[in-house]
Amino acid sequence: MLSVHIKTGDTVKVLSGSDKNKTGKVLEILRDKGRARVEGVRLVKRHMKKGRSASAPEGGIIESWGPIAISNLSVVCPKCNEATRLGRGENKDGKKVRICKKCKEQVD
Repeated sequence: MLSVHIKTGDTVKVLSGSDKNKTGKVLEILRDKGRARVEGVRLVKRHMKKGRSASAPEGGIIESWGPIAISNLSVVCPKCNEATRLGRGENKDGKKVRICKKCKEQVD
């Protein structure tokens, strides 16, 4: 099983590829494939026939966000507003939390 440092709802920055330097919110994590769907990154268009799918019974061109490799993503710290690596630490209650390596603030 893949260890993932990114969670659903995090704001991330794309580090490489055609969408480099774009930021967006994580919509879904695909743990078994090591990929994530990020809002605003990797637009995919699918041509659907009429009546083939419950999501588009009228058919047409369906647009959605495609998956991107997790290794190409970095979490954006909400306080310093920069892409950063994450560390582990404890908060005041003794609960484990993710910490920004640059500003040492709690990300969760």
